[in-house]
Formats: sequence, C-alpha cells, structure tokens
Amino acid sequence: MLQLENICVQFPSFVVENVNLEVNEYDYVALLGMSGAGKTIMLELLAGLVKPDSGRIRFRGTDITNKKIQTRGIGLVYQDLALFPHMTVRKNIAYPLRHKGLTAKETVALVRHFANQSDVSHLLNRYPGTLSGGEAQRVALARTLAADPDILLLDEPLSNLDIKRKSELRTVLRNIHKSGKTLIHVTHDYMEIATLANKVAVMENGRLVQYDTPDKVFKHPKTEFVARFSGIKNLIPCKIKQKTDDPGLQAAEVSDRITIYYVGRQPECLDGYVMIPQEDIILSETPGQTSAVNNLKGVVTEAYLSGAGMELVVATGIDLVVSVSSHSFNKMKLNPGKEVWLSFKASAVRFVAV
Repeated sequence: MLQLENICVQFPSFVVENVNLEVNEYDYVALLGMSGAGKTIMLELLAGLVKPDSGRIRFRGTDITNKKIQTRGIGLVYQDLALFPHMTVRKNIAYPLRHKGLTAKETVALVRHFANQSDVSHLLNRYPGTLSGGEAQRVALARTLAADPDILLLDEPLSNLDIKRKSELRTVLRNIHKSGKTLIHVTHDYMEIATLANKVAVMENGRLVQYDTPDKVFKHPKTEFVARFSGIKNLIPCKIKQKTDDPGLQAAEVSDRITIYYVGRQPECLDGYVMIPQEDIILSETPGQTSAVNNLKGVVTEAYLSGAGMELVVATGIDLVVSVSSHSFNKMKLNPGKEVWLSFKASAVRFVAV
C-alpha cells in the first residue's frame, strides 16, 4: 500500500538516511525512537510537508513523492493539535468539508458522524480553549478524519494525558483502526504498542533499524540500541568462543570466569551482547534444582517493587536483574545480602551482534 524507497533527506545538523519501509493496508504501525531520532520528520515526509533529497514514496503503486499535501490522502495530527481557537468544535470538524460541494444537511450529518466516531458529539458547541487535553485530541482526530484520509499519522497523541484519558483515547484509536483506516503512530509507550499496533518501526539517528511485529522486535532485537530501547535490562557485553562440544550450543564469554550458553549457530561477528530476559531467570536457595545449562551463584544487592512483584539485582560477577513474585520474595526472604542461585535455559538467551 505505502512504500518508502531509499528515502534520504539532509538537514544542517541531521540526516534521514536510506529509509525503506512498507506499510500494508489496515496496518497500525507504532514508530519508536529516542527524541531526535527522526520520527516526526518521517511523518512530515509522508504527509508532504518535507520533500526528500532522494528516494521515492509510493502509495498504492503511484509515486506521490512530489504530490501536494492536499492530494495525498494522508492526514497528520500533530502533538500541538493546532485547532482553530475562534471556531466551535462543530466548525473545526466541518472545516475540511467546506470545499466538497456538500449541502448543509450533508455537512451536518458528516460532522455528527466524525464526532461520534471520535467520541466528541457532546462537545460540538464548545470552543477549543474550554477543552481538556484528551477532549482536544479527540476533536483534532475528528477534524482530520473529516478530510477522509486513507492513512492517519499521529504524533504522540496520548502524551501529556492522565491514565483515564489515555485509556479513553486508545479506545477511540482502536475503533478508528477497526473502521478501516491505516495508522502510523509515534509513541514511547509500550501499553500503546501492546494494545494498538500490529507493526513496530524503530528509528535510530535517522535510520530505520528494525521493522517487524511487536513480538519479534521486543523478543528478537537486531541491535544493541533496539534491545536497550525495548527495556531489556540484562544486556551483557560478550565474545563468542570459537567452538563448543555441541554445534547447536554457543558459548559467550562475559568475563574471565563466566560463560553463558545459548542455542543457535555461530555468528559471523563474534563480538556483541547476550540478552537474558529477567522473567526467564529462575532463582533458588540451593544449586541444581533445574535442568538449565546456565547456573550462577550470587548475592542480592538491590530489591525494589515492580508492577505486581519485585525486581532484584543479583551480583554474580556480573549484575543480573531478576523478576520474582511478592510471594516468592517474602517466602525466600530475598533481601539484600541473601545468597542465591540463578539458572536459565540456553534457549532463553539471545545474542545481539555489535
């Protein structure tokens, strides 16, 4: 449906370089990256506000690289919304309909439709200055939808909202997606990704470094940056040994006395990081209670609340973060100073090349 082919654009202090991206009809794409990674520029390139220095943007097979904003069929909702303060909500939503040759009755019906879709029908007579942040976001969505875009671009639409308003707006966005719209949504919030997106694109310094389903991006990051950005806490520098007794088992040296084993073929690059999900580490008071190939003795150095349970930092020669339930924490008395054994399967470990 939408294809970016080798997109490059040069700014005085920033470059978007060789971006290739394909968005299918009805995808919901979450666009991730640190501040300044190029996420908003990507939206502006798609909307036609920024022209690439090289490369092509195709929409349903047609080259739209140099098409005008108004003829692209792509709507952009900025973080600052830009509602017309002197117009009511009703007139803000009706604004994109003014040159469509509609009768007054047709315009009223469409405004009502988009207001209902965005859950703002009760606000039609209000002015933007009287709206909450969540209400203004929904009005901006309704106004953009009134232009009938095929693709909706959203620049952090849930930022600066409280938990209740975020939940309400997620429901609105989910319903808009179900109505047949394709969405590309800049966010830093994993809840938004988990509840809305079927694809994740990660930007780093103007480059698209990974694009896949949320499950594959977060469980199989391709770079150190993606792994860290995904919230992986156990990401440890290592060097792969040349040989092991088992060709399907690789040995990663993380220190002079610690080797971590993982399942896979020997990589071409032998320097990198091993990634160990904290929820896959089993903690016990004595050794040898599991069949896992990786077993380390350590001491709890930190313990703190995390979600429904606890997170521990365990010093084993390397620091590892481990998740445990509150029940296990209390039963085993896992306070700082407690000696423990950590075990985890080779199949739980991933290697990320430098």
